[in-house]
Amino acid sequence: METDLVTAHEEMDQEALGLLFARHDLLAIPVVSAEGVLKGIVTVDDIVDVVQEEATEDIHKLGGTQALGAPYLEVGFWEMVRKRVGWLTLLFVGQTLTITAMGHFQDALARAVFLSLFIPLIISSGGNSGSQASTLVVRAMALGEVRLRDWWRVFSRELRSGISLGFVLGVISINVVVIHFRWGGEAVEHFGRIALAVALSLVGVVTWGTLAGSMLPFLLRRLGLDPAAASAPMVSTISDVAGIMIYFTVASLVL
Repeated sequence: METDLVTAHEEMDQEALGLLFARHDLLAIPVVSAEGVLKGIVTVDDIVDVVQEEATEDIHKLGGTQALGAPYLEVGFWEMVRKRVGWLTLLFVGQTLTITAMGHFQDALARAVFLSLFIPLIISSGGNSGSQASTLVVRAMALGEVRLRDWWRVFSRELRSGISLGFVLGVISINVVVIHFRWGGEAVEHFGRIALAVALSLVGVVTWGTLAGSMLPFLLRRLGLDPAAASAPMVSTISDVAGIMIYFTVASLVL
């Protein structure tokens, strides 16, 4: 006779119930009231649809859109636009901060126009690393592998990862800069310093992007919001603004 039963409270969230099924490998779980009175059961075939629904919702949010709530081709055109335009507008407004950041370093850019060549390289690397980190952490949270109290472990882990990834990309960037200026036909004085500035900037930007992408889901969870709202486009926008500032600050110091 089983006395230590695995049960679900009648007000339990369906996503939490899905994790309960996965954790205990059960075919059915009894649903009980606060007094422990049996209210019914949930079977594994019921929960499969729930898990798929929750995963789809998280994927939509990670892509920077509201959850569609219906199959793609069954969503009306204007409904589709409405669900996408909100996030897109917010991200667009956020990206305008890059104009402010670049305006702040306008004098430096005017003195060394060639710095602008590497802006896409720098900011895209930060956005990509941040998107990777946010996707990994959000999914780990959804599976119950990471909880709020684990934020410091994740922070220290991603700090090391960011520095390591930035170092790898920095080494590659040195070769890119040398090839571009030394053998690409563009003779620029002090191209060695330019290569160093780009490499150091990549370490800083990738590290920042990784930390921002990994910590934003924790912040949203702490505020009672869905961590999946820490979408890849949102993290990229945050990383772009910081990337511009890091790049030109490092370039000003090195050059």
